[in-house]
Amino acid sequence: MIVEVVAVGTELLLGQIVNSNAAEIGRRLADAGMDHFHQTVVGDNLDRIAHALRTAAARADAVIITGGIGPTQDDLTREALCLALGRSMAFSDDYAVQLRSYWERRGRAMPEQNLRQAEYPAGGELIPNPKGSAPGIRVRADGGAWLFALPGVPQEMLPMLEHEVIPFLAHSGDGEGVLVSRLLRTWGEGESRIAELLGDLFEEAENPTMAFLASSGEIKVRLTARAGDEAAARALIAPVEAEVRNRLGPRVFGADADTLETIVFRMLDERGWSIGTAESATGGKIAARLTDTPGASEWYRGSVVAYHEDLKRDLLDVPAETITAAGVVSEAVAEAMAEGAAARLEVDVAVAVTGSAGPDGLERRVGTMIIAVRTPEATRAKTLHLPGDRERVRTYATTAALQLTRLAISGHWWTDDEPAFGRPRRPVTEPTGS
Repeated sequence: MIVEVVAVGTELLLGQIVNSNAAEIGRRLADAGMDHFHQTVVGDNLDRIAHALRTAAARADAVIITGGIGPTQDDLTREALCLALGRSMAFSDDYAVQLRSYWERRGRAMPEQNLRQAEYPAGGELIPNPKGSAPGIRVRADGGAWLFALPGVPQEMLPMLEHEVIPFLAHSGDGEGVLVSRLLRTWGEGESRIAELLGDLFEEAENPTMAFLASSGEIKVRLTARAGDEAAARALIAPVEAEVRNRLGPRVFGADADTLETIVFRMLDERGWSIGTAESATGGKIAARLTDTPGASEWYRGSVVAYHEDLKRDLLDVPAETITAAGVVSEAVAEAMAEGAAARLEVDVAVAVTGSAGPDGLERRVGTMIIAVRTPEATRAKTLHLPGDRERVRTYATTAALQLTRLAISGHWWTDDEPAFGRPRRPVTEPTGS
């Protein structure tokens, strides 16, 4: 299944809005095991939009269009679909009633202009929008490609993509069966090392296929199978997944929709523990990752962002003599920060970060990040040397901190001469934790 993306909007071309939709769609298509070779951005011009749609439909099995389905005159995606497909415009009386009801529930009179949202190309159908008034559109070109028009607003587009478009495409193989993907999430080795460990499986893979995806310090292994039904596809994936897990061992920390945060919270819940954070170089990124999870307050109590040395002393009770003797960027200070956070925040688990994120080095070379985790059982620190610019170092350190927290809660601690997952170190070009 080859899927192409066309983003509509002059504001995207002018850089007034970042095209985050394309990245999200690409990621979700990859997770679903669908091929994605082209993305196009086109301004609000009827002929150019229609040309982009004809081009995409000629070389893809499906086209996902974002933007241009609002009620105003410059929302041209509906008209462009009709022009590209040679269709007339249809009108949904049922959806017109829904639109009027939508506005009435908000105590406002609906401008007649909004009835444009009840229009769609003949032969197509409207896709429900649970977050807004503009429905999506699904229509099939004469040549066989499916075209989906979705809102440009990410909060509206993403639920429709997740619940309507991806499932429809996964089950529309025109006799080819059902497409099912399994995503294994790993940490502790770089992409090249994971690919090396699974090299022969990758070379032999036909159904299911295998792919490697790197993002924010994690390496994902995607297994995708096609079969007559979902159960048969999962049966094809199962033995390959078992072999991947056997080879990667504790590097695999989750699958599919698992996130580090939900895994950490689940482990805390099992033990009846709470958690807090103390951050210097990461500036609150760990706290943000944890509190982005709904229900985080059940386990997460708070954070101390102590960027300056005096705040490490005053807020986290890091001894002045420790700072003088070891330096701010040291395992001794990181451990003291974690201990201080546990006491000040009254938590069972505390994770602390100090380091030199750049662009200028602080005591240690740029990329040196030190993470400490305190649990009721022990307090330990680990020094990482992370690649990239300042933002990449901070992002990698945040992911590493959550991973080390996961390991510490499980009691699977690390030592200086072992990688975090507890196996003998092998020379690799990527740093452990990247």
